[in-house]
Amino acid sequence: MRVLPDNRVVRFVARALIMVMVAVTATAYTYYQRPFVLDYNGMVYEAAFFGRTVADALAAQDLTVTDQDHVYPALGAPVGRGDRVVVRTAKQIHLEIDGEQQVLTSTALTVGEVLEELGARASGAEVSASRGDSVGRDILRISTVKDVSVLIDGQEIDHVTSLGTVRDLLLDMGVVLQEGDSVDPGLDEHLGDDMTITIARASTGADTIKETLKYDTVEREDSSIPKGEKVVVQKGRVGEAVTTYSVSLLNGEEAERRVITRSVLVEPRDEIIAIGTMDVSNPATSVVSPSEAKAIAKAMVADKGWDSSQWTCLESLWHKESNWRVTAANPSSSAYGIPQALPGSKMASAGADWRTNARTQITWGLGYIQGRYGTPCGAWSHSQARGWY
Repeated sequence: MRVLPDNRVVRFVARALIMVMVAVTATAYTYYQRPFVLDYNGMVYEAAFFGRTVADALAAQDLTVTDQDHVYPALGAPVGRGDRVVVRTAKQIHLEIDGEQQVLTSTALTVGEVLEELGARASGAEVSASRGDSVGRDILRISTVKDVSVLIDGQEIDHVTSLGTVRDLLLDMGVVLQEGDSVDPGLDEHLGDDMTITIARASTGADTIKETLKYDTVEREDSSIPKGEKVVVQKGRVGEAVTTYSVSLLNGEEAERRVITRSVLVEPRDEIIAIGTMDVSNPATSVVSPSEAKAIAKAMVADKGWDSSQWTCLESLWHKESNWRVTAANPSSSAYGIPQALPGSKMASAGADWRTNARTQITWGLGYIQGRYGTPCGAWSHSQARGWY
């Protein structure tokens, strides 16, 4: 005789089968979704998608890109579990360069990245915002490095400056204008390369007058600066003296003027210019060792007021990233240098010698850490948790 199963047993088995199917489906759903890290215009978050390529990942986030946007890796590249996808969308940035307004289409997020795109033209320039500031709607004013000459008191003074106007230049040089003096071009004119500024002194008819004392320009070779570039190490500043003259007249006109006494009120200060001699085609001959780079960084960390614990975090972070090698290059990306900037050319905002100069790389790296994480320990904690910083 055949015994039929109890209804309660049937219901229990059915429920068990349903639960197994749900569990299998959920496991399959989780398995086939690809988790990845999305860096969209500097905002970093974790996401997931069904698919294989970068294009699939962005489509899953309802993001569209144009030919002017920057996407890394490329749209057709595969995305593995936990990979990082970087998107920088293009926008119009309003600039004023040496008084001339321009519009730049760029994917830059910070002022430093804008300067990097402008290249050598912006090297050493004065900027209206900090290099670590985000690019906003305000006009970014940039004053490039220029060679100018000042004609004053019978002297021609050559000067290298990145200041914007004639007024700023004369203040920086220490030139004191007297009532009635004329300046050509005017004080509020923008400076241009190879500009000559003429100062005509007002005549008072006095034999004792204040005069400007010219400073000397000293050029020194510097192997830490790329060949062909120059950096103002010390700005020149004019001096000031009170001079008494003996004036001889002939037929009512001045025929001879002779110095009787001269009292120097302010000594002139030499302008010192470093001339680059470093051969960037052979970086191995100009870089410092990892131990030397660490010594430089340790001093710079202390200069920022960070304690020894912050130095320990930074030492660990950059040991992991590059083993403190100046020329460390990631073969799978464009990351470069001690802090592994991505791309390496970002460090140009700290100096044109970013490829080989440890101090330049460290300056950029500390600025990046301070702007993004606050301290080296903040960056190290993030690196330990996520594998990158």
